[in-house]
This record gives sequence, structure tokens and C-alpha cells, in this order.
Amino acid sequence: MSRPWSPSQPERSLDLGALLRTRVVVCDGAVGTMLHAAGASLDLPLPELSVSRPELVRAIHGAYIEAGADIIETNTFGATRTRLARHGLGERVREINLAGVAVAREAVMAASRRVLVAGSVGPATPPGSRRRLSPVILREAFREQIAALAEGGVDLLILETFGSLEELLEAIASAEEVAPNLPIVAQMTFLDDGRTLAGETPAEVAARLDGLDLVAIGANCTLGPQGLLEVLREMGHHTALPLSAQPNAGPPTFVDGRFRYTADPAYFARHARRFVELGAAIVGGCCGTTPAHIEAVAGAVRGMQPVPRHPIPSATPRTRSHGAEKPYSPPSRLLERLAARRFVKVGEIAPPAGGAAEQVVQEAALLKAAGCDAVLIGPPSSVRAQVSPASLAVLVQQQVEGLEAILTVTTWEKSVMALQADLLGAHAFGVRHVLCRTGTPPLVGDYPNAGGIWDVDSLGLIQLLRGLNEGRDHHGVALARPTGFVIGARINPSAEDPEREIADARRKIEAGVDFLITPPVYDLDAFDRLLDAIGVPEDLPILLGVMILKDFRHAEYLQHEVPGMSIPEPILERMWLAREDGAEVGRAIARELICRARAQGRIRGVVLSSAVGSAEGVARLLRELPP
Repeated sequence: MSRPWSPSQPERSLDLGALLRTRVVVCDGAVGTMLHAAGASLDLPLPELSVSRPELVRAIHGAYIEAGADIIETNTFGATRTRLARHGLGERVREINLAGVAVAREAVMAASRRVLVAGSVGPATPPGSRRRLSPVILREAFREQIAALAEGGVDLLILETFGSLEELLEAIASAEEVAPNLPIVAQMTFLDDGRTLAGETPAEVAARLDGLDLVAIGANCTLGPQGLLEVLREMGHHTALPLSAQPNAGPPTFVDGRFRYTADPAYFARHARRFVELGAAIVGGCCGTTPAHIEAVAGAVRGMQPVPRHPIPSATPRTRSHGAEKPYSPPSRLLERLAARRFVKVGEIAPPAGGAAEQVVQEAALLKAAGCDAVLIGPPSSVRAQVSPASLAVLVQQQVEGLEAILTVTTWEKSVMALQADLLGAHAFGVRHVLCRTGTPPLVGDYPNAGGIWDVDSLGLIQLLRGLNEGRDHHGVALARPTGFVIGARINPSAEDPEREIADARRKIEAGVDFLITPPVYDLDAFDRLLDAIGVPEDLPILLGVMILKDFRHAEYLQHEVPGMSIPEPILERMWLAREDGAEVGRAIARELICRARAQGRIRGVVLSSAVGSAEGVARLLRELPP
């Protein structure tokens, strides 16, 4: 006979696997939703509330227990060092996780029946992280959190909301190392297309997890009940393990600064029964669910027996495609000219303020008539309304026959999702050449705009484009067809930190750029030193940036107020002496720089620019240059 449950001595020797074969277990719903409803900030880490407001967290646990939950999860989702560090709480991992377990245990001790405490462990990779964390860092983060949860006395672990199977496997390995006796439930999250964020299918996930020492596998979050039903059905074909289902309460809407969910408890409960019919032995809820939803679920599955799992032997997991073996490469006259070592002339055009797109078309036509091979559409430089560079690139190629555009893409102000959408849209309209830049927010008032997104930097953009060319998106999911982008990057001979510039340039080259462009250069010796230090491959084309100086004030401004710009003293002196002939002298200096650099044989072309609104000066210089 089994030992009776006692509030003073919680059951620690439970065979959860055996329990899941005999009855359906109800898990709790969203803790975060309830905390937000109670006024907790969306911007602060919720696990810390177990320390600062334990009574609030305890009350939520109690409400789910009263609603009929057999398992409550600790308020520790996201309580790894890697995620807490973003809020200055990296050194409090153990304290916060122990508090999360203690508060949950207090709620369980007050219950009149046996309730299990599950340690909630989510991905260690912070949301919106610009770079993936290494397996070593991930495993250290998981070990630290899971060790604290085990020390606090959880009955099991629920690894949940993982968007990458590889990261989930790191979490499982960490749990087996530091808490080998704790049962593990492993759950991934799937998008509307039925794949994880990293592109894995439910079948692929189930097949990979099936042979591991887990008590259940399943899915939670992102999808509502109906979407999760299809995921669970496909997983069930490829595993004999019990399944776990914890969907969101349908899709949310954002109203008055809060997310609101519309799925009513009755609808949610009907799907819980369907989950059990597909093999789920654990049913609960995620974002948007409340004690009312869990009460409805508990009533709906009461008396239901878990369905034995019988995977289809002949079923072959539908794995993700990795795209075509070779990128799609339509003709690029610019790339062909560079490959043939024919000198390339590019004129830079800045997006005009106020949306005057016709001005760009006129300037592009002027430069084309003067012998320009392509135009570089620069990034927005003002907080004023401007036509997007991508739209201008499309417009120029459509309205100036035979002229190709190089699109400058900056990453500071856009998410990866927005970048991919813009790039695929531009590609659909024939834009092929992209210059990758991180960019700098414009100055507004006392401080630069600190509201950037920064999902990726220029290196990340290069990698993103290379992936698109190989037929996969940022997360590895296959595209309908690969793109054919020609990828460019910047190197700066006048960078304030030369060592960092050299290291960054090498990484960009290794990532697979097709050409390099410099910002305006006036010191060719510094340019040569940078190329030597980087070790630029001989077959990688370099376009030298040259800006035509307008007068001494223009030169002085560039020298003292534009970061990363350096003008040698002899050139400044020439512009000072030029007086009213500044424009003529400026053009002569540009011509001399181009001829000297070309004679040295280290450049394949130039990118010419001038003061804003001075396309005529660039066109005049183009006519003066040899072919």
C-alpha cells in the first residue's frame, strides 16, 4: 500500500510515468497572464516577483489548485542567468529559483489533496538575442537554474516553450546531469505553419525525443487549441511517449497596453478532451489561460483514461528542407563587370526629405547619362518623412533603363522579421545588390534615438542574406525559392578602433560578401594599411568611396563632426586656399585620389558622392574620368 499524502511531508517518490499511464493529469494555466492582470509590468522579469511579492504568486498558485490542477509550475520561466542578466539580476539565479519553488510549495502545503510542483524551465537564449548562444553557455545556464530548482524540492521539471530542438536537447542533457532523478516533461512551441521557430516539424521533434528518458513530450504556447491539435496529432505518429498539451487561449489582441485573449473556457475544455483522445496524458494551458480555463479542463477530462501510444511504424518524419544546393543567380551586370576587372563607377544618392521620389529618378538618370554603372541608394539620414531606400531602389531600376541599384540596408531600426520582408519584397521587384550596414540612430534632442531594435548587426545581415541565397530564412526554414542577392559590406580605413575594424572586416569576408565599399577616403596610405592588415583576398572587389568636397567649411565639417572620417592636413590646406574655387579644387582632389588608387591596382571601382543635392558635381566628375 502506498504511503498516504501528508501536507507536512510532500510526496517525493512518485513514479510520474506510471501515473500518466493510469490517469490524465491536469496542469495549471498561465502564471504570467495572471501576474500581468494583477498589474505586473510587461517589461520586468516575472520570476523576481517570487521574492518581492510572494503573496501574489502564492495566491495565483492557490487559485489554480482550487480550480483542479494536479501540477502547478513554479514562477521560474526565464530565470536563467542569461535572461536575468538583462535586468541586472544575473547574480540572483539561485535566490530567485529557490523562492519560486518555496512559494509553490507553500501553496501545495495548504491544499487538501496531493498536488505536484513542476520546475518551469524555458529557453536560456534571451528573446530577440542578436546572436545564438554557444552550447557551453546554454548548458551552464541550464545547469545553474535546474540545480537550484532541484535543491528547492520540485517533483518534476517541465522544459517548455522551446523554439529550437537543439537548445531543448541541451536543457535535457543539463537536467540529466544535475538532477538525474527528476522526471522530465519536454515541450516545444510551434508557429502557425506547424514548425518550430528553428524550422523543425512535429514529426522531427517527436522522432528525436522518442528515445530519451522523458516521461512525456508535447507542445505549449504560441498556438491556440485548434492549432495545437494538429501538432499533437503529427507528434503522436512518431512516439510511444505520453503527450502533453498546453495551448494558449487563442490568439491575443493588444488593448490598452495589455494582451487580451478571447477563447472561452468551454471551447478550451472541448479541445482538452480531443487532446486526450490523441494521446495526451497532461493537459493544461499557457498564455491567456486562467483558473476558469483550468477548472473547465479538469471537469472535461475527469474520468478519461490516457490513450495508449502506438506510433505508426512506417511513418517517416517530415523534416525541414534546407533549400536548394545552389543559390539562384540572375545576371548582374555590376557583378559581371567587377569579375571582368572592368572599372566600375557608382554614384551615391541620398533619400530626399519629404518623399520627393521623382528627384531621385532625375538624379539617377543624370548619373546614368554621365557614365554611371550603378547607383548606391544611401540610408535615411533624417527623422523627417522619407521614402524608404528599398522603394527608391525599385523605382530607379524601373524608370532608368539599364541602371542597377545598390540598396543600403541598415539594421538598427528593424526586426529580423521586417528585414526579411523588405529584402524579399525588393528581390521580387528585381533589386539584387545590397550593402549591409548596422547604421546609427538619428540624433533627436539631447540624446540619440535609443529606441532601436538591433536584432542583428551588419554581420548578422550578411549571414541572413547568405541564408536567403541558400533558400532558407533566418531560422532555417525553407523558402519557396532561393534568392540571388549580391552582398556588399563596408570597411573603414579611418575607423576610431582599427583593431576592431580589422576583426569585423575579416568576419564579414568569412561570412561571404561579394564586394566591399569604403566610406569616403582621403588618406590612401591608411586605406593601404587597412587592406594589408585585413588580408583582403585578391579576387574580392573593393570600391573606393570618394566624396567631392564643396568648400573648406564642408571639409572642416567632415573632419570634425562626422564619425569615422579623416581628412589629411594637406587636403584641408588646399581647400582653405581655394576660397571661392572650392568646388573646382574639391573635384580635382577627388579625381587625383581616384587616379592614384586606380594606378595602385587595389580597387575595382569608385562610389562617388557630393554634398546633398549636388548630383551635377558627381556627373561632371564622371565625365572627366577615363573609362
